[in-house]
Amino acid sequence: MLIFHNPLHHLHAGRHEMFRGRLVACHETPARLDHVLAELRRRPMGELREPGAADQALIRRVHSPRYVDFLASAWDEWIALDPINAEQDVLPSVWPVRGFRHDVTPASFAARVGLFSFDSGTPLTAGTWRAALAGAACAADAARAVASHAGARAAVALTRPPGHHAGPDFFGGYCFLNNAALAAQALRDAGASRVAVLDIDYHHGNGTQTIFYERADVFTASIHGDPQTEYPFFLGHADERGHGAGEGSNLNLPLQAGTDFATWRDALRHALAAVSRFRADALVVPLGVDTFEGDPISRFSLRSADYFEVGRLIAGARLPTVFTLEGGYAVAEVGVNVVNVLEAFGG
Repeated sequence: MLIFHNPLHHLHAGRHEMFRGRLVACHETPARLDHVLAELRRRPMGELREPGAADQALIRRVHSPRYVDFLASAWDEWIALDPINAEQDVLPSVWPVRGFRHDVTPASFAARVGLFSFDSGTPLTAGTWRAALAGAACAADAARAVASHAGARAAVALTRPPGHHAGPDFFGGYCFLNNAALAAQALRDAGASRVAVLDIDYHHGNGTQTIFYERADVFTASIHGDPQTEYPFFLGHADERGHGAGEGSNLNLPLQAGTDFATWRDALRHALAAVSRFRADALVVPLGVDTFEGDPISRFSLRSADYFEVGRLIAGARLPTVFTLEGGYAVAEVGVNVVNVLEAFGG
């Protein structure tokens, strides 16, 4: 198993996020990936590599050019407004909701932050763009390694910041570039006719769904907290099945808060059966372990030992597989839970 890690992930370290009307310390921290790397040193799963340069053309096929341009220049613009801004991160405060125009790019920086985001809990920092680019490079390199005849059966992209909430032209949910979508597109570009994305993070992969919702060549499945009560709230319902050419290529399996492993496992089996019916040539797994019982911002009740079975069930799909790192905020346990999945998958 090849493991690509983001050597620049520490550059993205938000100071605060807005949560329920107040500024709190960020839940998404560099320590998350540090714990995974520490556990991989304790239980090596395979070769650990740094990625090459990010594929800007791939990024601009998955994300809109004006959004990518905004991310690339946002911090410099923020500092140019007032040098004192270097002491605080960028958080949006205004959004173009229903009836507002999205097609005109505002001159105001504050308006553009709102145009390209959907929440106030995702700080954009001095190092966000460089960290996100290196994470995207991990995802693309992992996909190409799996697609190569000389590559591994599976590869892992330790992509921090995470990615599955980032859409074609918006960030949020701690995500800026959609690493899982980039991996899926890289697999398609490398010759896979049909790719499945199986998202097992606690939160719905709203960005990934949006990117592929009208495409028949990428099947997206997500097991997640019910959007009636769980973030990101406005996508992830069971009746969202795709649109146009993508009709039938999206599967959402929302579950109630408090769901136990037996029920969650049944949903995973259901999703894997749908992947099999899709006849995918390759699989991308946005691996979130915020389904863990001790996670501070999620409400399922999986235990560390359960992640071994998660890995075994995914391995049963017998597909070339790329894992991207998503959520998991019980920091001390994130490494154990992620590596439990990978160990069982590889075993």
